[in-house]
Amino acid sequence: MSNYAHPESLVSSQWLVDHLDDPQIRLVEVVLGASPSFGMPAYEREHIPGAVAWDYEKELQDPVRHDILDKAGIEVLLSRSGITPETTIIVYSGLSNLLATYAFWQLKINGHKPVRLLDGARQKWLDENRPTTDEIPQITPALYHAPEPDWSLRANRDDVLQSIGKAGQLLVDARTVEMYNGIDKAGTAHGGHVPGAVNLAAYPETNSDGAFKTWRVPTVRPDGTFKSAGELGAMFDTLGILSDKEITTYCVRGGLSTHAWFVLTQLLGFPRVREYDRSWAEWGNLEGVPIET
Repeated sequence: MSNYAHPESLVSSQWLVDHLDDPQIRLVEVVLGASPSFGMPAYEREHIPGAVAWDYEKELQDPVRHDILDKAGIEVLLSRSGITPETTIIVYSGLSNLLATYAFWQLKINGHKPVRLLDGARQKWLDENRPTTDEIPQITPALYHAPEPDWSLRANRDDVLQSIGKAGQLLVDARTVEMYNGIDKAGTAHGGHVPGAVNLAAYPETNSDGAFKTWRVPTVRPDGTFKSAGELGAMFDTLGILSDKEITTYCVRGGLSTHAWFVLTQLLGFPRVREYDRSWAEWGNLEGVPIET
């Protein structure tokens, strides 16, 4: 696929049509709560045949610790979903696949190797009139044992703090221009960005009545599929986001920034990229940390 570093991390809608009956595949639609457009109601109305649903907030985050799943949590989730270490997991979601890349990143942390992302996300599948169903699949549980997590893929606030102003390190802010500049605080106490961060700006698309519809990111084409490796490389070169740097991505709560992490690591092959998933929801509510506007 377009000379990507890891083309095996993506599947096209046509590839998936041809492999829907493959027993070694488990499809996962990542949903967000009760949203009628990209939450459980949308999944229950229509989803790709055989897909199970994982809720971004309730199942990909621990409700007690308010953190991503630990090793035991990921084992419970994958076992309940009928997944073994040999199962190829294909994730997709609404919201330009932002929820799906968050799941992809967590699966990589927890050492699941055969995991893919559906290029073009849920919307492209629907736009192409591909098969859908409202039938909830009956899953036979498995027994999943995960290896120890690879925490080198994740950054915390201390990592971010120590990277500020350090040669060879770069922060990538995947939020909107307004959030980056501090005009929109995104519900936090403080607006702005981590000093020195580069803005890979996303923007919200709205319906005709002004209501939020979805996120648009600069790394994909109008149909939701990723731009070519050449186009992506040129974009990042222009922004000074280079493969010889140690990069940390962040946004508001981890969706936009794991999408950027996916592009950098899976499509362009950048070797040192961490995701600060607590992102501005944490940093923007801290007192005493440096912030630029």
